[in-house]
Amino acid sequence: MTEHHLIRVRWGVRGALVLGVATSVAANILHADPNPISQAISAWPPLALLLTVELISRVPVHRRSLAAVRLTATACIAGIAAWVSYTHMAGVAARYGEQGLAPYLIPLSVDGVVVVASVCLVELAGRMRATPTEPKPEPSTVDIAPDTTPDIAPDEQPDADRTPQKLAPARKKDNASAIARLRARHPDMSAADIARRVGVTDRTVRRHLNALTAKPA
Repeated sequence: MTEHHLIRVRWGVRGALVLGVATSVAANILHADPNPISQAISAWPPLALLLTVELISRVPVHRRSLAAVRLTATACIAGIAAWVSYTHMAGVAARYGEQGLAPYLIPLSVDGVVVVASVCLVELAGRMRATPTEPKPEPSTVDIAPDTTPDIAPDEQPDADRTPQKLAPARKKDNASAIARLRARHPDMSAADIARRVGVTDRTVRRHLNALTAKPA
């Protein structure tokens, strides 16, 4: 059984013990003389037993001699409480209509609950002290440096092979020379045809042709 389960069982046993002691106290008070002093005296033995059981179940003892002394004292207190409660409860049961053996058996049931609950409570206390508790994990003291690596997708990571190389500047097309060659080969070719062949506008062709015509022979 785990410690948590033992604690739950102990609360149930303690409840049964308190119920038995409360019944015994009520019977003692009802059977006593109707004055506060008599009622307090008659209610004391069950309460003394309850306090004694709580003490021996909560306070551990490391010497066997002391453990034997307190167990002996507890047994004496339990015997006194049982005898006093038995006589009071038997008288109350007979007064309120119980007949035959009932007035003498009912007190035994109450005292039996008190005795069994007391023994169980002491036994549970010993079991709980013997059950090892699981150590709680200590928090780690290692300083973990924060991850400062930027979130870069694989496709976005820099790569030397992906660096675009600078393209060499394209050679400027010599339109004037091309136009001059076409005019020399085909003197009858119109400016529109030359422009279509070279890939320029008609205006550019006429400008270059005029420049050729203006050159000295």
